Amino acid sequence: MSQAPAPQTVRKRSEIPEQYRWRLEDIFATNDDWEKEFAAVKEAIPQIGAFAGKLGESPATLARCLDLMFDTVERFERVIVYAFTRRDEDTTNPTYQELYDRAQRLAVELTTATSFVEPEILQLSQEQLDEYLSSQELSLYRHYLDNIVRNKPHTLSPQEEAILAAAGEMAQAPNNVFGMFNNADLKFPFIKDENGQEVEVTHGRYIRLMESKDRRVRRDAFKAMHDTYYKWRNTVAAMYSASVRNDVFYARMRKHESALHAALHADNVPVQVYTNLIDTVHSRLDLLHRYVRLRKKLLGVDELHMYDLYVPLVAEVDWEIPYEEAAETMLASMEPLGEEYVTIVRHGLENRWVDVLENEGKRSGAYSTSAYGVHPYILMNYENNLNNMFTLAHEFGHAIHSYLADRSQPYVYSQYTIFVAEVASTLNEHLLFHYLLQRTDSPAHRRYLINNYLDTIRGTVFRQVKFAEFEKLTHERVEGGGALTADWMSERYYELVKQYYGPDMVADDEIAIEWARIPHFYRAFYVYKYATGLAAATALGQAILDEGRPAVERYLNMLSRGGADYPLNLLKDAGVDMTGPEPVLQVMNVFESLLDELEKLS
Repeated sequence: MSQAPAPQTVRKRSEIPEQYRWRLEDIFATNDDWEKEFAAVKEAIPQIGAFAGKLGESPATLARCLDLMFDTVERFERVIVYAFTRRDEDTTNPTYQELYDRAQRLAVELTTATSFVEPEILQLSQEQLDEYLSSQELSLYRHYLDNIVRNKPHTLSPQEEAILAAAGEMAQAPNNVFGMFNNADLKFPFIKDENGQEVEVTHGRYIRLMESKDRRVRRDAFKAMHDTYYKWRNTVAAMYSASVRNDVFYARMRKHESALHAALHADNVPVQVYTNLIDTVHSRLDLLHRYVRLRKKLLGVDELHMYDLYVPLVAEVDWEIPYEEAAETMLASMEPLGEEYVTIVRHGLENRWVDVLENEGKRSGAYSTSAYGVHPYILMNYENNLNNMFTLAHEFGHAIHSYLADRSQPYVYSQYTIFVAEVASTLNEHLLFHYLLQRTDSPAHRRYLINNYLDTIRGTVFRQVKFAEFEKLTHERVEGGGALTADWMSERYYELVKQYYGPDMVADDEIAIEWARIPHFYRAFYVYKYATGLAAATALGQAILDEGRPAVERYLNMLSRGGADYPLNLLKDAGVDMTGPEPVLQVMNVFESLLDELEKLS
């Protein structure tokens, strides 16, 4: 592969070389092809509705309805994935804003048309349910039907379900408004870089600026980012408040004890997993406080500020990692997973599964998505550093999970839950860290790597659990009749920052508004899965390195099963039990041992 240029300014989409742009033509060659499939899905929707009121006739009738429904949903998935990936590559492009808006409206039509299915199934008598579950015609759908029966206490009448489904487009408003505000409209100031040159602060450039060895650059970037959100604090508070009230409304309509119960119910995960995670991390906050003290000492500062958290502790290491080097290193680190796994990843790299570089209007951050029957896609805003190499490995974990599940499962079970997804991504990070550490002789590089992985655990466990606790507080506030004002949320968030980071960290005033810039808050109770995912991945990754092939086979089998079982069962079969505190404590032990080594090396 040729060398990816390091961008100095944010370029237009048309200026990005083709090899660094994902090939969405693999989904639809042209927008006209998308239009044809859009029309075909729209035409199929009423055919599903024709089964309404008939699902109790026989198992064969229900099987025909489900076959048509999942075939239509599979086709719709390609429609919406194409629309939102085209939109995300340049959120200022009005053509793809329109396609995505139309796809969302079609999603509401499809959801509304299929909303009768689960309520009708649940209206069957126990004798009929037993007959349907044991029938040959419905053998493919046994787990799907079992999951519906599990939802019986939270499923409304067909008429009520239709109303909730029709309200789906309105329910997406807070997330959509924040997304457009955050990615397309919000602009950050210019600051002076290390060389005194004016540089615009952007989402994609922010972490690189926060890793600068020049403390003034870090401080200026930190203030530029947070001061901008502070100016919009009441607007963002209104957006987030609407999102939380959405969550609470739907939880109450479906007779869940709380929004937290509703969110975890989808994965069949008990609330104790969430609360135990917070409690277990609280029990080891002393490790994070100790980390803060060490960071303060190694940076040689009188006060450690929030803008000092991302700069590498080893000043003499300047680790520039171009994209092509990151890709080859990642491939080598994946060898413990077997030849086939590595071959699939290499194929993805060479066949433009990845959208690599930042451009004007491009969605910030990184993610993986897939359309059944095509292949996965990865969005990056690659910067030439170690963090971005780990992000690439992380997103390929998601991508190969999707690839294996799509290849092995019918569409109905191809969609795995996020709870399991974060295991696949963070296990790749674990293997990459191990690979790099085993091949590093330089004490400086070793310190740098250990520092980086400590920061990974800090960011993926401690930080995400802090977010998870904030989400719990905001939802409980609304459930108790309180209001989510910008001041209240900033006060609560600031208290959490002080609690988590301890007395040796200066909690800068600006950090109180950080809640306003977290997109994941618009998917309620999502971020805790990063922490549980890292915990499970640490246990499984260590087993792969220790046991070899048997552990690899258990793990790849878990990935290939997609959504064919509940996530806690899938993980248990792979070798880790997430219902107790042990996996989280294992991550805490890894953090402690790395902290020990860094203290000795320093």
